[in-house]
Amino acid sequence: MEFDPAAADLSLASLFAGWALADELQRRLAAEGFEDSRFSDGVVFQHLVAGPVTISTLAEQLGVTQQAASKTVADLWIRRYVNRRPDPSDARARQVVLTDRGEAIIAAARKHRAAIDAELRKALGDDAVEQTRLLLVDVIAQLGPTPSLRAGAVRPPV
Repeated sequence: MEFDPAAADLSLASLFAGWALADELQRRLAAEGFEDSRFSDGVVFQHLVAGPVTISTLAEQLGVTQQAASKTVADLWIRRYVNRRPDPSDARARQVVLTDRGEAIIAAARKHRAAIDAELRKALGDDAVEQTRLLLVDVIAQLGPTPSLRAGAVRPPV
């Protein structure tokens, strides 16, 4: 039996809409030269936008082990989105910092999210998009956002 999106409940409809938006963003990033980017990269980038953090701090913010954070950072380093450098306050620690390429993908993602929003507003109407956005914000508030969501440090559910 084929799935009918029109029959989806709110939970599934919002999930699938989020996936469709994320897929469109990834498609546009790939077309701009970031074909190696992944949705999960943004989960890490949000912790680096304000400046360098140590791997142990990053691990804590991500809610993962230091080993897992190190593996993620190594992957981002291979793809040239981050650099690792000694922590000036602790010679044993390493800081993670965005590279120019890392900064560029963040700027590109912001640009494309704004463009997608504008395109949807044109196609579906400002009021419909804004009402949908406000409804989803209300759903988040109703279900009790986690402290990380309130702080802007989101990660996919486990």
